[in-house]
Amino acid sequence: MLRPLALCLALSSLLALPATTRAANAALVDSFDLAVPQAPTPVTQEGRQRLYYELHLTSFNEAELAVDELRVIDDASGAVIQRFAGKDLSDRSRVIGRPGASLAALRPGERGVVYLELDVGTRAPRKLRHALGFRRLAAATANSVEGARVEVGQPAPVLLGPPLRGGPWVAIHSPDWPRGHRRVFYTMDGRARLPGRHAVDWVKVDPSGKTIIGDPDLVTSNLGYGAEVLAVADARVAAVRDDAVEAARVSANPKHDFDEAPGNYVVLALADGRHVAYEHLKPGSLKVRVGDSVRRGQTIAALGFTGDATGPHLHFHVADGITPLSSEGLPYGLSGFRVLGRYERLDRLGKEPWQPLAEGFVAERKGEQPGSNTVIEFPR
Repeated sequence: MLRPLALCLALSSLLALPATTRAANAALVDSFDLAVPQAPTPVTQEGRQRLYYELHLTSFNEAELAVDELRVIDDASGAVIQRFAGKDLSDRSRVIGRPGASLAALRPGERGVVYLELDVGTRAPRKLRHALGFRRLAAATANSVEGARVEVGQPAPVLLGPPLRGGPWVAIHSPDWPRGHRRVFYTMDGRARLPGRHAVDWVKVDPSGKTIIGDPDLVTSNLGYGAEVLAVADARVAAVRDDAVEAARVSANPKHDFDEAPGNYVVLALADGRHVAYEHLKPGSLKVRVGDSVRRGQTIAALGFTGDATGPHLHFHVADGITPLSSEGLPYGLSGFRVLGRYERLDRLGKEPWQPLAEGFVAERKGEQPGSNTVIEFPR
C-alpha cells in the first residue's frame, strides 16, 4: 500500500506522462485496450514487402470515444511508417456487432478492428507500435495512447509450387472489399480468426477476358471448371471433405450454413507447420485421403462449385491449422509465375480483356504472392 507521500509522487508522475500517451493539456482518461492478435509476417508482392494484419481496439471509457487518427510506428527508430485519418481510416475499420458503425463513435465496451496493409519497401521493420489519437464525444479535448507493440515475423523459407496448370488465371483478392476474404472473421472454438487474410480465388479466363463459353448459368460453361488442382509441395493430407453437393446451375446454388461455406476441400500439412487449404472442389474429384503423402505437382482434385461461391473457382489459402474456418491465414510465396496483366476494375472480368502490364514491369515473378487481381500464367 502506498503511503500518502509516495501516492502523491506516483500520481504526479502519472499526470506528467508525455504527449505520446495523452495530449499535454488533456485530462487523464480511460481509453483503449490495443492488441494485435496475429503478428504480421512480410509477404512479397510485385517486388515490395507488405504487412497484412489487424489492430483491435476495445474502449474502456464510460463515454463514447471518437478515434481521429492512427499512426503505425517503427518501434526501433520512432519513424511513422503510415498515418491513417478521416475516410482512409474509416474505410478500413469496422465495429464488431454494429454493421455500418464507425470508429467515430465507439461505445463503452465496444471493439473496433482496423485492417492494415503496409507497404514497407524492401525491408520490413523488426517491431511495430501503434498510436491512437482520440477524444470523448462529450468534450473537445484531444487525447492519445500508444500500445500494441508487436514483433514482425520472418517470411517462411519454403516456396510453394503452382496450385493449377497453365493459364491465364486471375488471382482475385483485394484488401478493401467489405465481404472479401481479407475482412471476414470466423468465431469458432472460442476465438475469432481470419483464415482468408492472404486468400486468393483463382478464376480462369481466355485471351479475350472471357470466363464462360455457352450458357452463363451452367456450371460446366465456366472455363476453369474441372481443371486439375495440384499439390503445391511435398506434404501430408491433413483433412478432406467430399460430400458437399454441387448445383448444376449457378443460380441454383443455395445459401449455405456457417460451416458449409468451403464446400468440398483438401488441406495439406506442410513440413514447416503451415497448412494449405483448397476449397469449392468438384464432387467426386478428390484423389487423396487423410494420411496420404503427396508430391509437389501431383493432381489432388478438380476445380468445382461447392459451398458458398458465386461461380466455379478455386479458393486457395495458407493457414496455421487444418480446419479451414478456424485457422489464422498466413502469407506465402510461389516459386514462379508470369504476370500477363491485371484488372483494375474487377467488374470488367468476363466482359473485356485485362489491362496490359505497365512499362518496365517485370513479368517473371519468383518467391511472391500475386498482386491484387493480376492475370498470371503458371509454368507448364
